[in-house]
Amino acid sequence: MEPGKYSVGLDIGTTKIVAIIGKENEYGKIEVLGIGKSKSLGVHRGVVNNITQTIKSIQQAVEEAEAASGLKISSVVVGIAGQHIRSLQHSDYITRPDSEQVINEDDVDILVNQVYKLIMLPGEEIIHVLPQEYKVDGQAEIKEPIGMYGGRLEANFHVVVGQVSSIKNVGRCIKSAGLDLGSITLEPLASANAVLSQEEKEAGIALIDIGGGTTDVAIFKDGIIRHTAVIPFGGNVITEDIREGCSIIEKQAELLKIKFGSAWPGENKDNEIVSIPGLRGREPKEITLKNLSKIIHARVVEIIEQVYMEIKNYGHEDQKKKLIGGIVLTGGGSQLKHLKQLVEYITGMDTRIGYPNEHLAGDSDQDIASPLYATGVGLLMNAIETNAKNKAVALEAKEEAEEIAAVENVSAGEGDYKQEEANEAAPKKEVKIERKSIFEKWSDKLKDFLDNAE
Repeated sequence: MEPGKYSVGLDIGTTKIVAIIGKENEYGKIEVLGIGKSKSLGVHRGVVNNITQTIKSIQQAVEEAEAASGLKISSVVVGIAGQHIRSLQHSDYITRPDSEQVINEDDVDILVNQVYKLIMLPGEEIIHVLPQEYKVDGQAEIKEPIGMYGGRLEANFHVVVGQVSSIKNVGRCIKSAGLDLGSITLEPLASANAVLSQEEKEAGIALIDIGGGTTDVAIFKDGIIRHTAVIPFGGNVITEDIREGCSIIEKQAELLKIKFGSAWPGENKDNEIVSIPGLRGREPKEITLKNLSKIIHARVVEIIEQVYMEIKNYGHEDQKKKLIGGIVLTGGGSQLKHLKQLVEYITGMDTRIGYPNEHLAGDSDQDIASPLYATGVGLLMNAIETNAKNKAVALEAKEEAEEIAAVENVSAGEGDYKQEEANEAAPKKEVKIERKSIFEKWSDKLKDFLDNAE
């Protein structure tokens, strides 16, 4: 299969690195062709802290995915998370030179580009500029201004910001692993694409992706992203608490959490005990499940309360901003027993577990439909979309180039009139290509940096 026919999403997490190869089938669903998974050794709370280890883990996951699919991976779409991510709201406007002309994509691009030039704190860079609502000549609540008349185009933006060094480290790992960086996406946005329906985004919903090192929050209302946050706690902190509370090794703590862990202590009777083998000939340890649940419960409550604070910061208690859809939990940490009930109890909001199976082809492997792979599937969807966009732009440019060439050929025999038409047509091709680079502007800048750094 040609490289252009399939896409790759790479999820660099704190506990695991996942590479998923897939393509879109004729029904618009995603067909997973291969998946590779490796233990993530060089990432702490979503941030790369050991380049060499991370490169090894990426190569291992990629090789596994290549072996499973029989395909070669060259370019990947990567997710970015970590406690350095923050978001802010910003309003900006442009005054159009000719209000007699309708607003087109170029006007919107100029406005978005203007936001990218905002001056951030030292060491920070804008990752995403996401338009929320537009205003045209003071008329508010416009979702799509293209095709309208107006002199002043204004918009509210959701701007996602991250540490330049952390992002460049991810880029360096990808490049050193022998891969091309297709683009970078915020992980909560990728997870949201994989597990949320359009109706939920319209009604208002909070997505909570509980990973190993971080918990990502993305809030949608009226189909638009309204708030994003990264909380620096995840499943690993719970494991750490069990390890310390029960005086056992990390591997045993992780197994205890997965097999017997519950977020609701009332579920366990006092006489339910699990025995853990002692180290090197030592006596086995006996742990009551009630105690185990109490340790887990204390930490989970802390995580949920921080998440609920983010939901309140967005303004959920305001009637107009109410999240009717409630909460969707996803990520590996969402599989903890009775977590859904605890979240409902603390927040009073409807809650469900988010599975990425809605967008997958019917014959997909059951494992991939687990919340564990929500981010990976979301990144794959993003990669497929980026691929399709790039193809469309390239095709348009090629068609226009052919048209110009044909006009030039005719003009050679038919005088200067046709030649003028050809000259008029020529600049249009550049506009199309320029538009693509605006959307990929940030990734391109990072790629240039990495190329020059060598």
